[in-house]
Amino acid sequence: MAGSPNASNMVVGLDIGTSKVVAIVGQPTDDGGIEIAGIGSHPSRGMKRGVVINIESTVQSIQRAVEEAELMAGCDIHSVYVGVAGSHISSMNSDGVVAIKEREVTPSDIDRVIDSARARAVSEGQRVLHVLPQEFSIDAQGGIREPLGMSGVRLEAQVHLVTAALNAVQNIEKCVRRCGLDVDAIILEQLASSMAVLTEDERELGVCMVDIGGGTTDMAIFTEGAIRHTAVIPIAGDQVTNDIAMALRTPTQHAEEIKVKYACALTHLAASDEMIKVPSVGDRPSRDLSRQALAEVVEPRYEELFTLVGDELRRSGYEDMVAAGVVLTGGTSRMEGVSELAEEIFHMPVRIACPQNVRGLADVVRNPIYATGVGLLHYALQEMRHGQGLESHGGVVAAHKGRNELARRDSKEGNPALAKIKGWFKGNF
Repeated sequence: MAGSPNASNMVVGLDIGTSKVVAIVGQPTDDGGIEIAGIGSHPSRGMKRGVVINIESTVQSIQRAVEEAELMAGCDIHSVYVGVAGSHISSMNSDGVVAIKEREVTPSDIDRVIDSARARAVSEGQRVLHVLPQEFSIDAQGGIREPLGMSGVRLEAQVHLVTAALNAVQNIEKCVRRCGLDVDAIILEQLASSMAVLTEDERELGVCMVDIGGGTTDMAIFTEGAIRHTAVIPIAGDQVTNDIAMALRTPTQHAEEIKVKYACALTHLAASDEMIKVPSVGDRPSRDLSRQALAEVVEPRYEELFTLVGDELRRSGYEDMVAAGVVLTGGTSRMEGVSELAEEIFHMPVRIACPQNVRGLADVVRNPIYATGVGLLHYALQEMRHGQGLESHGGVVAAHKGRNELARRDSKEGNPALAKIKGWFKGNF
């Protein structure tokens, strides 16, 4: 990068995945893209299916990744935007309604209506991560994307609420803070990935994004420019590696190498005369195996995964609205034959997507592996562009009045009114 990076507008995305931790440093470009200044990656040891299972190991992985990114970018990292995934995340569509105070919609009306939509019952032990506006209505007129300044009496908002298990989020925050870093925001991973890989047209037409990682497969469905449904499926790359290790009786790290180098998700695409060496367990000699036999192990697992994604798409009710088809991203989507198998199962167009609108280390990050990391930067920069007060109502991201307001409001002591109501209930029932 020419000259020393301007540290004041640098943002850092930290993707704490099940298979790797990635730290990416970037800054905004004039055309709304991102200049990548540094990237660090380290194998992840303390995560399983998106959840921390070993704090010490996770802290070490984060530290290594962050140090590497700092060295490359030539700057010190103090705070990060962190991605979160896992089966503990749930989402729902909600709505809120308020009276417009001055007969013209002001930012405070928008904040109030979004607050009223997020007041839907969130169960104990859950924390609200995102309140993503889908559309607004003023009086009887619906379908409004940007209500600011419009006249009317009654403002309604339809939002997508994303909640996560409080303890899972706290464990991730604890790991990041143990590395001496502040958490700018915690962001749903598939929301981040979608910002890096989807085009505006796809969001408008309707698209299902599937981010296949190591521990979880994350889905996000968009129609008419707004996010409508999110889901997490606990089958991903680790299961494929495990299948190879079990079927070929080879140690896990060798199974991972074989998967990355030789595996194919469609049996008829793999040549039966192409042989690969399979290391054995212990000091037994390695064996030869055809690529086709390997594909026969891998294909059923991908088939199961895509079938589950298809079931989730049907359950969401948006199956007929995703005209742009399915966009696959994440490290596990890179295997040969994956898009062909997905098209056979979904009966709709499928493409494998890399992060867009990046400069600098573009050749490094234009890789599905970095979709979430780059997406976290897109999220952060969008939040910065819209300032900390105004929401962006494209349905992609709501930058809240204060980054950590959610954390404060959802912590036990943060809401005295809530405590009073709880006390009253306990006293009376």
